[in-house]
Amino acid sequence: MPDWILWVMVLWFLFMAWFLGTGGYFMFRKFLKGMPKEDGKSALDWQEHYIQQTHHLWTEEQKKLLNELVQPVPKPFRDTAKQTIAGKIGELAVKEKADAMNQDLIIRGYIQATPKRDHKWLVETLKKKEVDLKPYQKLLK
Repeated sequence: MPDWILWVMVLWFLFMAWFLGTGGYFMFRKFLKGMPKEDGKSALDWQEHYIQQTHHLWTEEQKKLLNELVQPVPKPFRDTAKQTIAGKIGELAVKEKADAMNQDLIIRGYIQATPKRDHKWLVETLKKKEVDLKPYQKLLK
């Protein structure tokens, strides 16, 4: 068997190991989020609960803002990211007994629901929209 075929097989094996490992990692994370906590509900259950409780508060303009904020997320993961962020925003709205969704809730929820590396995109987007970032400096640090 020629050497190049052996190298192709080795590279294919390494690619498949990486591919399956990455998929397994994300599946395991989703599995852990689905595990019930002390209260009997999982993180995913609470997320869905908050989304259902606040679904009627969202306007088209606010949905558009959320869609704009999740643009840097790769397309296959964008819906999951959007749902996670919307769950956090809903949690804030429920805890604050908000009558309507507003830009402040969306920005605070986005900051709390996303890792710090994503905050750079948020800051850039909000500067383009001429939104004052002073109220959010504490959360961004």
